[in-house]
Amino acid sequence: MFHGIQFIPPDTKIDFVGYRTITWVVSALLTVMPILLVWHLGLNMGIDFQGGTLIEIQTKQSPANLAEIRGKIGHLGIGEVQIQEFGAPNAVLIRIASQPTEQEQQQSIARVKEALGEEVEYRRVEIVGPTISGELIAGGTLAVVVAMIGILIYVWFRFEWQFGVAAIASLVHDITATIGLYAILQLEFNVSSIAAILTIIGYSLNDKVVIFDRVRENLRKYKRMPLVELLDLSINETLSRSVLTHVTTFLAMLPFLFFGGEAIYGFALAMIFGIVITTYSSIFVASPMQLILGVKRDAFSVAPASAKSRGEAAARA
Repeated sequence: MFHGIQFIPPDTKIDFVGYRTITWVVSALLTVMPILLVWHLGLNMGIDFQGGTLIEIQTKQSPANLAEIRGKIGHLGIGEVQIQEFGAPNAVLIRIASQPTEQEQQQSIARVKEALGEEVEYRRVEIVGPTISGELIAGGTLAVVVAMIGILIYVWFRFEWQFGVAAIASLVHDITATIGLYAILQLEFNVSSIAAILTIIGYSLNDKVVIFDRVRENLRKYKRMPLVELLDLSINETLSRSVLTHVTTFLAMLPFLFFGGEAIYGFALAMIFGIVITTYSSIFVASPMQLILGVKRDAFSVAPASAKSRGEAAARA
């Protein structure tokens, strides 16, 4: 009988927790360094968050001559202007800094159109005011904070507070590392970036809950096994499932990265990075933190009654 391909042998015994001294240093760097990068380099805030005007054009010649376009509108005196290729070789995205008034914003658009003339096709023009940008920043931050609080409560009630704290600590690690990616590569940070972070949070939590479930089962099953060995056992037992899930999701995101175009490039890259970093944090951050927090075996010492034992008890009654 064909049982399928086993990528991870069932008797795998990798000493993951044994590397905790090294991985905790790496994890600390992955948490602190992104904060320093954001402080030093800043985030490349998209028009969603900083306000301004976005003009997407398509030129007749392919590829578009970015230097010529920059020369035509660079001297208009309308503040910072960013010009980049957007997906297709002849598609160009022009970002204009926010103007003091709405009238000046409209005037800047008119001046750009006048400078470029009729040689280009205007595919879209979007204006985002500073008030809306501030609301988007506040809303995005609130969404992440509420998600984290909800996760803490959920994991706390489903397991124990130690698991909840470990989950939140590892999720903070995942979020800061992802934001660090945006900072070091200067990817545009916009609303889709918040969506990527929230998606990574959900994906990461799912992976950690699977391992936490196995840890809880093994705490009930192995009463005298040292906690380090028990955590290693739990990680190894769920390793096959984790690897297959992560590899499948990773492969599914690759087409979006290479063929999705500029519009979703940042989202796809953040998701691929998130898949890798959440795998790391589930194994080397969330699980070993049980050693620091001190999981109490007493909380899991009484296993739930089986269906057979419940039936026998009912019969005796």
